[in-house]
Order: sequence, then C-alpha cells, then structure tokens
Amino acid sequence: MRAATALTLLALAATPAAQAADSAKAANASNSDARELNDAARAANAHARGLNGPARRAAEAKAAGIAAAAAAAGTAAPAATVASAASAMAMASVAAGAGAKPQAALLRHSACKGTIYLTFDTGSQSQAALIADTLNRHQIKATFFLANEKTVNGDYSLDPSWSAYWKARVAEGHVIGSHTFDHDVLVKDGADGAIQVKPGFGAHAGKLQSLTPAQYCEEIKRVDQRFVELTGKHLDPIWRAPAGRTSPRTLAAAQACGYAHVGWAPAGFAGDELSSTAHPNAVLLQKSLRELRDGDIFIAHMGIWSRKDAWAPANLEPLISGLEQKGYCFATLREHPDYLSQFKPNVKHP
Repeated sequence: MRAATALTLLALAATPAAQAADSAKAANASNSDARELNDAARAANAHARGLNGPARRAAEAKAAGIAAAAAAAGTAAPAATVASAASAMAMASVAAGAGAKPQAALLRHSACKGTIYLTFDTGSQSQAALIADTLNRHQIKATFFLANEKTVNGDYSLDPSWSAYWKARVAEGHVIGSHTFDHDVLVKDGADGAIQVKPGFGAHAGKLQSLTPAQYCEEIKRVDQRFVELTGKHLDPIWRAPAGRTSPRTLAAAQACGYAHVGWAPAGFAGDELSSTAHPNAVLLQKSLRELRDGDIFIAHMGIWSRKDAWAPANLEPLISGLEQKGYCFATLREHPDYLSQFKPNVKHP
C-alpha cells in the first residue's frame, strides 16, 4: 500500500515537469516560426524599398503618357484615371519584381485599335538598357537595326562586350536587321554603276568612298557576320539605310543579296536627332501621340551624342503608355503586312 502511494505521488510530481517540457518545446517552435516570418517580412520590405524608385518612376511615366495622349486628343484625362493607372503600374512593377507573372498586359486594352511598329537604330547606346527594360516591362517586341557605332562605354556596338545584350534581345523575340557595318551614309549614285557613301565609323570614317553594288551589299552583310559571332544567330533579312538615304541602286544592291529596306512613317520620326532646345521632348511626345496611326513604323535611336536632353528617358515610357491608352498594340516588322513575304520560311535569307 505504501509502495503504491509512493508511485502515485511520483507520477503526480512528474506531470508538471513533463507539461513544462512540452510547453518549452512548443514555445521554441513558435519562436522559430516567428523568426522565419520576421526574416521573410524583412526580406519583403527590403525588396519593396529597392523597387520603390523604379516602380514609382514607371508609374509617373505611365501617368504622363496618359495625360499626353489626352492632350494630343484635345481632351483632359480624368485625375482618377491617371491616378489609377499610376497605382496599377506601381503594383505591377512590384509584383513582377517579386517573381509574379508580369502584369503589363493587364493594363492594356482588351482589343487593339491598331498596331504601331517600334524600331530602334544603334547610336551612342546610352539608352540601350533603358530601352530593353521598358520594352520588357510592357511585354513589347520591337525591331532593331545595327551598325558598329562608337558607344558611351568607349567600345563599339558590335564589339564582343555587347554580345550578352544582343543575345538577350534575340532570346526575347525581337527582330534584328542591318544598318550597314560602318554606318555608310549614301551621298549619291556615282558614275559607272558606283555608289558613293561616307562612313560614320571604321577605317574610312568621314571620307568619301566609292563602292560597287557588290561591295555595298557586303557592308550590309558584315553586320550579319559579326552578329553570328556575337550571338550564334543570323540577322533577319531586313536593313535600314543610315539617315534613311536610299537610291534605286542601293535598294537593288541590297535586294540582290536578300535584304528588304525598311524606312519609317512621316509621323514615326521620334525627332531624337534634333536639337532639344528647338525641339523639346514634351513637344516631340505630343506630336507622336497626335499623329501616329495604325500601321506606322516608328524610329528612335539607342542614344544620340548631340542631343542635350536625351529622348528616351523622358519620352519612351510615356509614348508607349499613351499609345496603349489610345488602344494601340505593338509588333515587330515580322508581322508588318509589307514584310510578311520577307519572313516566309521558304525565302532564301542572306
């Protein structure tokens, strides 16, 4: 009897100790969970702080584009619409940065009222990263025309240092064409079938050169050869003459080696080569939003040495947002009606 009583007393004494141990384990687990939540919260806050600047700037640019589109149409954008667009853009940027599916498509109209074809020629390359980031944010595919031009980095746009950049554009599905290797600006058709040009770069920069049609074709194809070295991919079978200057002879020379020429619409000139004093960015933006129409090819550069106030930082995002607000969508020249046959699989490419 005494032994049984003693065992009972021991069991009763052990119960609080066991309960205390269980409580301690539960508390430790709870603290561990809390620490993980706090760590996750701190990481999320740090990520949000990092995105706040870009997201805010993108939202402000989108709002500016909507306001500019309304001004170009002669109406006033409701403040609520502008604020809503800015808020939505900011939320989309944060969500995309956090690993969510990009939300830019949700900000577009459900049906396109027309298509604009954005194209970019190489230049100083000061705006190369901004252009790529803006196109990606809006999920837009564009067309690029490449020459081997000196850049703000001290290199040239078709140097190996640009390999990663061009590989990324190919992977994103952009169309890439030639702009002649040395940015050979046509002067005139010369005697005996020659083509007189003045290269902007290379060994003969600034000097008048006389080329045969075959040599002119080689200047177009040199870009493709270098592009293959940089990316492992060929150019698309289109080209753009530097300064847009063509002649029947240059067009025939390019066509003979498989390239179709691409100009731009009168309303599609960004104006980024003009003086920013005489042609401020705000005026250029209003003009583009007012005049661009369905099917127009738009041209801008990836940086212009001579323009004091760069066009792209001020105008590219508002232009795209303003055109989206008006119901326009965007496509590459692969989808342009005038060039569909050039991109057919059975067409012999350069």
